[in-house]
Amino acid sequence: MKVYLKLLVFLILLGCKPETQPLKIACIGDSITYGAGVSNRENNAYPKQLQAMLGEDYQVKNFGVNGNTLLKKGDYPYWESDKYKEALSFAPDVVYIKLGTNDSKQQNRIHLDSDFENDYKALIQSFKEKNNQVRIVLLLPVPSFLNDSTSIWNPIIKNKIIPLTQEIAFDTKSEIIDLYQLFAGEQNMFPDKIHPSSLGATRIARRVYEDVIFKADDAKQEFSTSKLEANKSSNFYGFTLTDFKYENIPCKIVTPKRAAKGKPWVMRARFFGHEPQTDIALLERGYHIAYCDVARFYGNKEAVNRWNVFYDFMVKNGFSNKVVLEGMSRGGLIVYNWAAENPEKVACIYADAPVLDGTSWPAGKGKGKGSENDWEAFKKAYDITTEEQVANFKGNPIHKTEAIAKGGFPMFHVCGEADEVVPVDENTRIFEQKIKEKGGNIKTIYKAGIGHHPHSLENPTPIIDFILRATNKKINFATILTPGSEYRSGAGWIEGKGWWHQMEDINNLCQSTKDLDILLIGNSITQGWGGNRNFTTYKPGQAAANIHFKGLNYVSAGISGDRTEHILWRIKNGNYNTNSPKLITLAIGVNNFRFNTAEEISKGIEKIVKLMEDEFPNSQILLLGPLPTGLDAHSERRQKYNEIHKTIAYLDEKPQMNYYNLIDLFSDENGNLKDNLYSGDGIHLKPEGYQVWGEFIKEKYNELIKK
Repeated sequence: MKVYLKLLVFLILLGCKPETQPLKIACIGDSITYGAGVSNRENNAYPKQLQAMLGEDYQVKNFGVNGNTLLKKGDYPYWESDKYKEALSFAPDVVYIKLGTNDSKQQNRIHLDSDFENDYKALIQSFKEKNNQVRIVLLLPVPSFLNDSTSIWNPIIKNKIIPLTQEIAFDTKSEIIDLYQLFAGEQNMFPDKIHPSSLGATRIARRVYEDVIFKADDAKQEFSTSKLEANKSSNFYGFTLTDFKYENIPCKIVTPKRAAKGKPWVMRARFFGHEPQTDIALLERGYHIAYCDVARFYGNKEAVNRWNVFYDFMVKNGFSNKVVLEGMSRGGLIVYNWAAENPEKVACIYADAPVLDGTSWPAGKGKGKGSENDWEAFKKAYDITTEEQVANFKGNPIHKTEAIAKGGFPMFHVCGEADEVVPVDENTRIFEQKIKEKGGNIKTIYKAGIGHHPHSLENPTPIIDFILRATNKKINFATILTPGSEYRSGAGWIEGKGWWHQMEDINNLCQSTKDLDILLIGNSITQGWGGNRNFTTYKPGQAAANIHFKGLNYVSAGISGDRTEHILWRIKNGNYNTNSPKLITLAIGVNNFRFNTAEEISKGIEKIVKLMEDEFPNSQILLLGPLPTGLDAHSERRQKYNEIHKTIAYLDEKPQMNYYNLIDLFSDENGNLKDNLYSGDGIHLKPEGYQVWGEFIKEKYNELIKK
C-alpha cells in the first residue's frame, strides 16, 4: 500500500494520472452464456461479442457453464463449478446472471417452490460480499421451443421461473433484462430449439451493451413516491408500482431501477398492465410508466383536463416536458384528443387497435359490433342527446387529423386486420391516410388474421425502437464497431468457413498482395467480385473482373451480410492498408435497411469515411454508399436509398473522397432498376450488372490513379 501511495504521489508530481482500470463485467450463466451451439464460440459467444463492442475500457469475462442450474439441489449446480469460484475472485463491478433454463427440467423443477428464491438471493449476495458496490442484473431465460415436457420446458420457464426471478429482482432491488421477450416467437433463431444461434448471441450482446453504456439521470433528482396521497407499493414484474391519488384522482407510477437521463416517461391510457411487454421493456431502459384514470370519460373534455393536471404534476417533479403516449383500444380516444390540444408536450404516440371514431365503436354504426352500454355512456360523456348531434359530432380523433399532423410528433399503430370490435377500415386506415395527406408522420403494423386481441406484439422490439428513436434514446448500432458473428450457408462460403474465416482470408490477401491497385470493400455484392478469395464460391462478378481489372492487383474485401458496423470493425482491426491500396471502393449500407433508419445508416457511412481518412491517408476512395436497390422507383426501399444518398452527398467535398450515386447507371427511363442487370430481390447484381459496375470502376481508376 505504501509503495502504491509513493508511486501515486510521484505520478502526480510528474503531472501524470494513474491509468483507469477497466470496468469488470462478469457474465454468469449456463450453456447459453458459455456459447454452446454457437458457430465459432470462441469469438461469437455473447460475452465475447460484448467485449468486442465495448472495447478496452471494459473487461468482459465469460463464466458460463454448460448444463448448470441455479438450484443448489439441481443436477449440475452452478455453485459447485470452478467458474463460479473464478467469478467471485474476479470481483466484478457488474454481474449479468442468466440462469434458470436448466432448472426447468423435470428432475430440477421439483425444487423450484422451496429453494429457487433463496438460492438466487444467496448467489446475488455472494457477489455483493466481494464488492458492495456491484451492479447485479438478472437476465430472464430465453424461450425453449422443445416439445419434451421432461426436459427444458417453456411453460415452466414462462410461468414459473420468470415470475420467481422478477420477484427476486423486486426483493433484492436487482436490475432485470427480459431476454424472453427479445426472442418470443422466433424459433428460427434457435437451431436446436434451446440455444440461440450466433446471431441470437449477437442480439443478447447488443441488449446487454445497451445496458452497460446506459446513461442514468442524476440520482439527486430521483422522484420520491413516499409523500403521495394513499400511497401503496407493489411488485410490477420486478419493478415498484405505486398506487396513489392526486387531486383525488386514482393514479399509478411504475419506477425503473435507474431513471434514464432526462427522466423520460410514458402516460398510459386504460387497461393498465394488459399486454405489458412494451412497458416492461421501457422500464428496463429507464422510463417511468404513469397512469391517470380517465376510464369513464371516453376522451372528453374532463378526461383532457385530468391529464393536463397530471402532466403538470409530473413535469413539476422533474420529468421530461415531452411525454410518450400509449393508448390501447378505447385509450386511443384520450391519447389523441389530449395530443390535439397539447402537441408541444408529446414525444410520440404508440396506439394499439385504437378507437378513433366513436360512431365505429362504441356506436357500432359501421361493420363493428359496438357496445350499447358504452355508447350510452359515450353520449353522456359528450352531452349528446339527439341523432342530429351524433351526425354533427366532431370530437373524435378522426376529426382532428389536421391538428394532430401539425403537431409533428411521430405515431405508431399496431392493429389486427381482422378486428371486428374496432374495425381498422373505420379507424386506423382512414386516420393514417388523412395524417399522411396532411404531412404527418405515422407508421402502422397490420397483423394479418388477428382480431382485436391479442394487443401489442409478442416481441415488442419494433414498438420499443420507435419510442427510443422518438425520444432520442436509441443506440445507433450502425456506428458501433462490431465484428460479424454468423456462418451463412447460402452466402457462397465454403463449408465451416464463417465470418471470422472470411475476415482472416481478406487480411491475408491484403498483406500478401504487393502493389495493391484496387481494394473493394463491402458486403455480398462486393464479395461477388471473386478474385483470390479462398473461402468463397459465390463469384458472379468474376468474368467482369477478368475483363475490367485485367493487369491490376485487386482484393475483394466483401463479406456477405456485412453492415456499416462490421465494415467499421474490419477497417479498424484488419490489415487493409498493409500495401497501401491506390484506389478503394466502398459500397455498403443495404444490409442495414432492415434494422436502421436512413439517418442512422448515413451516420454509419459518415463514420466509415472518417475512419478511412485516418487509416488510408494515401488512397483515393470511391464512395458509393449503398448500391442502387428497390426494383420499383417508387418503392419504400428506393425512398430510403434516396434519403441516404441525399444525406451523404456532401462527403464528396473531402479531398480523398470521390462520391457517386450510381442509380442512373442501373435504371431504365422510368427509374426502375434494369432486370437484365439486377436479380429479383432488387439488391444483388447479375453478371451483366457487374460488367456495368466494373466498367465504371476501371474508368475512375484511370481518371484518379493511372493518369
